[in-house]
Formats: sequence, structure tokens, C-alpha cells
Amino acid sequence: MSTKDKIERFRGGQKLVTNNRARSGVELGLGVKKPVRSISGVTPLTVVLAPRKCNHGTCIYCPGGENVPQSYTDKSPAIMRAMKLKYDPYEQVKVRLNVLKLMNHPTDKIEIIILGGTFLQYPKDYKYNFIKKIFDALNDKDSKNLEEAKKINETTEHRCVAMCIENRPDNCTDKDIKEMLEFGATRVEIGVQMPDDKIYKKTNRGHTIKDVIDATERLKNAGFKLGYHIMPGLPGSSKEKDLKLFKKIFQDEKFRPDQLKIYPCQIIKDSPLEKIYKLIKYKPYTQEETKEILIKMMKIIPDYCRVMRMMREFPKEKLVEGLEKLDLRKDIEEEFRNKGLKIREIRMREIGFNKNALDLDAKIKIIKYNASNGKEYFLEFTNKENILFGLLRLRIINKTAIIRELHIYGQALNLGAEGVESQHIGLGKKLMQKAEEIAKENGYNKLSVISGVGVREYYKKLGYNLDEEGIYMVKEL
Repeated sequence: MSTKDKIERFRGGQKLVTNNRARSGVELGLGVKKPVRSISGVTPLTVVLAPRKCNHGTCIYCPGGENVPQSYTDKSPAIMRAMKLKYDPYEQVKVRLNVLKLMNHPTDKIEIIILGGTFLQYPKDYKYNFIKKIFDALNDKDSKNLEEAKKINETTEHRCVAMCIENRPDNCTDKDIKEMLEFGATRVEIGVQMPDDKIYKKTNRGHTIKDVIDATERLKNAGFKLGYHIMPGLPGSSKEKDLKLFKKIFQDEKFRPDQLKIYPCQIIKDSPLEKIYKLIKYKPYTQEETKEILIKMMKIIPDYCRVMRMMREFPKEKLVEGLEKLDLRKDIEEEFRNKGLKIREIRMREIGFNKNALDLDAKIKIIKYNASNGKEYFLEFTNKENILFGLLRLRIINKTAIIRELHIYGQALNLGAEGVESQHIGLGKKLMQKAEEIAKENGYNKLSVISGVGVREYYKKLGYNLDEEGIYMVKEL
């Protein structure tokens, strides 16, 4: 059956199931609460770190208090959950899995997101034990050590198919990267805010543009998918300067991230900015100013980049001054769609957000670009309308070819379920085959993949095996 035919079967309303495993609400025709959470192919699960101050001090916009992780408030839903569970990672995962099941989300393919501070600055024992407990909770089994926990997770019911760690650009040394790889991380987000040393100094950021550039290259070379946190409207900036710096992020080969979170600056209670904003005559952007600059930014973002979020979800009672509207992204995207504007950013093009009047004849398109002293091949399954079904990121540097991401979009399904829509119909295999062809054309006889622990079985079926260090899946071409 062709890719188009398989998608047509889904369009006809058939519910396709092939085995007796526990099935998701999607497969059973049940209502999925907040379906957007798993509409991009995996189910995210957030685990929060215990409070700890960053080594450099506090950025002026950061609201973190003594009893909550830095940059968060005690009224944020994820933090409130973590506080009740005394920040125990095992209990956080268990509770969240149960909630996701009740909401009818599939829980076979989990993306773990670790937030709450600069994880790489925590004591070594805390870090490794924290990650081990996450895997133990997913496995529903205590293990002797992290390596055993990861091995169990390769074939367990709730598999960690991806792991994201929030980090700082000045905490991405070779040692830091080695630890993140040992944890099983596949994605790293770093706080870039706006790449300007004067702004960094004024906001007590504690690092430089050079740190951002160096971290970006090291992380990509290690195979990580890389996200930037961007913050327009900081003290010392302006709409004109923000737009100029934002353009630089994609025009300059030294940057070019894969993902963005765009968080306009707000004045939050308990932040240093709350104490000084009147003194320095600082005012955050209004709703109209914020919308204006976000629209301009969205028009700049290339095909290979995804905007994960816009706006931090700070509760109103914690907001001293700044934009209150949390769903501004929805208004902006509706405006783009109503005007028929073609935005190249990934999330706007995903099949899960474009289910009406689709041309289902998807083909592989390849975009080549230079970034961080390497060559990037961005492979995507798209149709004539540029709707995105799946993507692959292949990076070539020196003597190494590495796949940094393979992602098929559409509503997440349980492992083993027959394919519907774009999921489980062979798109990933075709993208992998094309990446292997490109690697061979460039003279490489080996291809590596940074793989979530829970995806290793998938790659084994494609002829890949775990390397001697137990980090990458590797195939001789």
C-alpha cells in the first residue's frame, strides 16, 4: 500500500489496530483531552529539578525564589506538581503517566523534558540518580545503575524516545556534553535571549556571544537537536535591535538553531527587574508591540526551524507588568492562515495542524545549508502545499556523518499499532534510506544516529547497532 493510500484510509475514518496491546484513545475513537500535547508524534512529560541557584547568580528578569527552581514561580502548574511530590523524579513521572493515560494520550513513546535550573551545575551524584529514577519510573522497575535502567527501557512499555535538557551556553563543555549523552539526552535548549554582549552584561546573563557560538557548534557536532530560548524586549534593546539580532540568528552560519522558544520579557514578582524597572525607566512591550515583532519574526524563520512556544505561562498574580495574553500565538497563526500567508516555520506546516483539504502525495525535499562549521541536510516529507509529514536532520563534519533528528509528525500512536495518517507507515524508513544515500555520496562508509534509548529497537531493525561507548546507533554503509 502506498503512502498516499495509507493516509487515505485514515481520512476515511477507519480505525486501524493490529494487536492486543493497550491502545490509545486515538485508536479507540475516544476523546483525547488537550490533543495538541501528542499531536506532533510523541507525548511530552516534564520532570522538575529541586531548587538550586545558578552559579553565576540571577539574571535580572528571573523570578526564581528560595523554594522554587530558578526562572519559575510557585504558581506554575509543573512546579506546583513537583513541589507536592518534593521534587522526586520517580514520583513525578509516575503521577504524570497516570494523568496522561486518563487523558487518553498514548504513553508508549515519551519525551522527557527536564526543567527548573541549570542541570549540568548540580552535583554529579544528584544528576545521575535523577536520570536513573526517571528511567526506573518509566520501567516500573528499580535498577542497579543508570546503564541497566537505560537497557531495560529499550523494550519496556513506556519508552523514553527523546530527552530534552534546558541548559546555559556556558555549560556545554566537552565534559558537560559527555554527561548529557550518558543520560540519554537527544535535545538541548540553551538560553540565548538576544545575542548581544552589552545586553548580556546589562541583564547579568553571565556569558558571552562566543559562549553561544561555541556551545552551538559542540552540541550540533555531538548530534543534539538544538533549541534557543529567545527573549525580545529586554532592557537595553528595542524593536529595531531585536529584529536585527533575530535576523542574525539565521543569517549568520555560526548560529542557525533547529528550534526556538520565544519568550518576550515580562516583569515578574521576586525578580531583580521588579526592584529596578522604575529606576531604569524600563517598560516591556505592549500587546500590540509584541504581536508586531512576533509576526515579523515568524516571517523570517526558515523551513528547518520549529517554534516550540511563544510566551511563558506566568500566572497573572505573578505578573507586575507586561503582556497578559498567553495565547497570542493562536491569534498570530490564525491571522497568517486567514490571509493565506505561507509561513515556512515547521509547526505551522505540520500535518497535525493542517488536516483540511490536504494533497496527500508527499515526497522528500532536501534543503542544504552551512551551519557551525558543518554541512546540514534537512530532509522533509512534504506535499505540494508544503505541509510537513516528517523530517530528518543529517550533519556532516570532518570525517563524521550523524543524524541529529528523525521525526514523523501527526497524532502519536502506541508502539505496534498499524499506521494511520503519517505515523507508522514507513516514512521514517524512507528518510533514513535517503540519508544513507547522501552519506555515501559524500564519501562516508559509516552513519551514526543520536537515538533516544526507547528508539534503539527501531534502529536495530534498520541495521544499526549501539557503539562501544553505548551512546550512538551506528551502521556500516
